[in-house]
Amino acid sequence: MKMVEERENKFDPQQVIDEFELLSKDAGKIQEKTLQKILEENGRTEYLQQWGLNRKTDQVSFKNCVPLVTHKDLEPYIRRIVDGDLTPILTRKPITTISLSSGTTQGKPKFIPFNEELMESTMQIFKTSFAFRNREFPVVNGKALQFIYGSKQFKTKGGLAAGTATTNVYRNSQFKKTMKAMQTPCCSPDEVIFGPDFHQSLYCHLLCGLILRNEVQVVSSTFAHSIVHAFRKFEQVWHELVANIRDGVLSSRVNVPSIRSAMSKLLKPDPELADTIYNKCIRLSNWYGLIPELFPNTRYIYGIMTGSMEPYLTKLRHYAGELPLLSADYGSSEGWIGANVNPELPPELVTYAVLPNIGYFEFIPLVENVDGVEATPVGLTEVKLDEEYDIVVTNFAGLYRYRLGDVVKIKGFHNGTPELQFICRRNLLLSINIDKNTEKDLQLAVEAAAQLLLNEKLEVVDFSSNVNTSADPGHYVIFWELNGEASEEILKECCNCLDKSFIDAGYVSSRKVKTIGALELRIVKRGTFHKILDHFVGLGAAVSQFKTPRCVGTTNLSVLQILTSSVVESYFSTAFS
Repeated sequence: MKMVEERENKFDPQQVIDEFELLSKDAGKIQEKTLQKILEENGRTEYLQQWGLNRKTDQVSFKNCVPLVTHKDLEPYIRRIVDGDLTPILTRKPITTISLSSGTTQGKPKFIPFNEELMESTMQIFKTSFAFRNREFPVVNGKALQFIYGSKQFKTKGGLAAGTATTNVYRNSQFKKTMKAMQTPCCSPDEVIFGPDFHQSLYCHLLCGLILRNEVQVVSSTFAHSIVHAFRKFEQVWHELVANIRDGVLSSRVNVPSIRSAMSKLLKPDPELADTIYNKCIRLSNWYGLIPELFPNTRYIYGIMTGSMEPYLTKLRHYAGELPLLSADYGSSEGWIGANVNPELPPELVTYAVLPNIGYFEFIPLVENVDGVEATPVGLTEVKLDEEYDIVVTNFAGLYRYRLGDVVKIKGFHNGTPELQFICRRNLLLSINIDKNTEKDLQLAVEAAAQLLLNEKLEVVDFSSNVNTSADPGHYVIFWELNGEASEEILKECCNCLDKSFIDAGYVSSRKVKTIGALELRIVKRGTFHKILDHFVGLGAAVSQFKTPRCVGTTNLSVLQILTSSVVESYFSTAFS
């Protein structure tokens, strides 16, 4: 029995790389076979039968018969599955688990079917990127300090297990087996990961990491935000953590019995370790290089660092010192798309090679035809270098020609499969009339204005935005949380800089003729964005999956209320006066 287990747990990175090389060389053929497999498996479902496919499994028939859809189109079908309808609606085999999206984009989570095939593709992505990562940055018999949190799973009306996509992965036995095989098991026990209070779980993650500080070789989380959040917390509680290690007694702030019980097995009095950590902390200048000081054998920091996570990179680099930041793979609650097979690239340049066997992918060119009609989708091997596309996914869990809502750019090819760069979410737009500013445009504007704070030794802790159309003309509102007090003069400069940094032609011309009003910068109290995190966690979101909503609209009124009720100062731009 032990030999069988050892064989199962054996992980050969070179074999994984070789398999990926084969897949990527024949990407077109693999895509054809993957679609065929999906349609053979699910061709008799209610959803596919209504489009008159008549059990055809070729790409042309599929594209001609089955329409492009969004989540809204599939919602009635998914709702029936959630409520317990066991007939083959979207998939032949019944769906037994539902994933919830983070809900930070639209204000409420989406329900998405999850099955073993999706779990297998998750593990394939994890193994593929780990194999390439391990070739550049080897880890051997170490541990990972993973700031991961499983939210509560619940039963739907129809008896299906429902939880966030990350929770469904962490709770699956394959996840733990894979982490063990990749020689980076998590420092923290399950009771900490799945604890009911993430504040207590975070404290214990830090404590577990410190107890095992010499074994930690990777510091990671699903998103970069969670790593920054964890070490901001460390700055506040480090004296308490040191005292816990010195005395071998867990802080009274942890009151969940299962967590206390699990931690009691790890925490023993260790004055020497306490002194080491204390001395490391007091010698640091403004916490620069905190992570390698605490965890001296760390090889790299790992997590999703693109898109809405890019604004946290400056702070993460501050904590990381000289350690490399490696961006994790590209996926969503709906499933995975590509793996980072070039781990040496910095997060700002990272690309993702599409795995051609985990789903069927189409790409809509982001160019409109003369009559304003959307361009025709092209296949995985038909995309062109440096062009931007909207991704369409067909997977093994009942999504057919599903518009993901992500804009990607083709930056190269790994053999025959494209390497994508994530650009932005399509629906996160600041727009009043002819202006169109994306999440990336907002991020660049904030970065430019934040430069003005550097001389004051201040930084933007987090930010969001809103389009205020209650005033006439409407105007952009940017919310900033700062880590200290800034002078009125500096904030007025920042406000003007934000306004001038939106260089979209529609915005600039509208500002000049005053069909868009002066941009407003609102400073919110410290801790406001933490309140927003708590709000989403209260709705059942997992901290691991949390993304700060960058553009808060009418579908997210509760978050808008938190922001507006926390405003302490407000400035209007004079840049176009």
